Amino acid sequence: MNIHEYQAKELLAKFGVPVPAGHAAMSVEEAVEAAKKLPGPLYVVKAQIHAGGRGKGKFKELGPDAKGGVRLAKTLDEVEAAAKDMLGNTLVTVQTGEHGKQVNRLYVTDGVDIAKEFYLAVLVDRATGRIAMVASTEGGMDIEDVAHNSPEKIHTMDIDPATGFMPHHGRAVANALGLKGDLAKQAQKTAAKLYEAFLGTDASQIEINPLAVTEDDKLMVLDAKVGFDSNAMFRHKDLAELRDETEEDPMELEASKHDLAYIKLDGDIGCMVNGAGLAMATMDIIKLNGMFPANFLDVGGGANKEKVTAAFKIILSDPAVKGILVNIFGGIMRCDIIADGIVAAAKEVNLSVPLVVRLEGTNVEKGKEILANSGLPIVAADDLGDAAKKIVGEVKQAA
Repeated sequence: MNIHEYQAKELLAKFGVPVPAGHAAMSVEEAVEAAKKLPGPLYVVKAQIHAGGRGKGKFKELGPDAKGGVRLAKTLDEVEAAAKDMLGNTLVTVQTGEHGKQVNRLYVTDGVDIAKEFYLAVLVDRATGRIAMVASTEGGMDIEDVAHNSPEKIHTMDIDPATGFMPHHGRAVANALGLKGDLAKQAQKTAAKLYEAFLGTDASQIEINPLAVTEDDKLMVLDAKVGFDSNAMFRHKDLAELRDETEEDPMELEASKHDLAYIKLDGDIGCMVNGAGLAMATMDIIKLNGMFPANFLDVGGGANKEKVTAAFKIILSDPAVKGILVNIFGGIMRCDIIADGIVAAAKEVNLSVPLVVRLEGTNVEKGKEILANSGLPIVAADDLGDAAKKIVGEVKQAA
């Protein structure tokens, strides 16, 4: 689960992480009132969407010469003008894709004079099973570009969860950023507080870009991106309430309501599979046969008819889907249950694209019988290779 920048900063501030003063705004009037609460004379008006690259982004409705989603304002009138430009309009960045995202929230913060920018992040290193702290002197840039062009400028410190954050980790961060004296002490303290916030919120990532040194030698978090482990949200009811469903893909949101593992992709063959490994193999073999999967969808091992029906309807709600491949290996999951769900969903949504089904396992013959007697144009497949060839052939023929 991701949250907005203003929510991330408010959360980090509770752990003692230094952030500039700022206020969220849902309207132009609120943006102006937010600026009035700040000392000024420089304000920063930021569009709040779940995507990076806001400053370099462009608004669809404002033309190519308009400024992006992060703007400096020196007067209340300029704050008002920026808010009018942003709210309700669609911001397109390198991370949103060409469709962009509508801006419904703003964050008005106090402007600071920046002397130097850094990058600092805390994340889970799955390779080592530890928490990693990543630091770079190249703040304000996309870390992917830094990794590609100047990998020697990225420093990673592994932290053993058994011992936690130690003083030498803080010194390593300060050294990686090239900070001395009081600034080094501030860096050590900030790194420790970020680690504390990471553990305390069950975060999956906390990314600070930039972490800035101001002209008066203060270390300050100017932008923050925080994501949480969704499986841990039952422990954090207060954090779960920060979820902004308008920022999520409607199909992925619907899938989460039915406890389905669904991720929308850019292809044209919809997939419904039980088991993550089998789902990955199914997507691979679709690509091997010349087409691309439209989604990852794992219905899980204990799905019932209603869950399967919901999964099928979610796939069909994607206008990009030109065909569907169902690949089920029935262990805990019974093939007749899958078949009942497929038939119910196909009849309810008036199936209009080719459908290939491969069933194997518990009650497979009963499942095949249900599909065969459904009166629907369902193509049966004997194995995964046969299923992939058939769905690709059916889609090409239909085109």
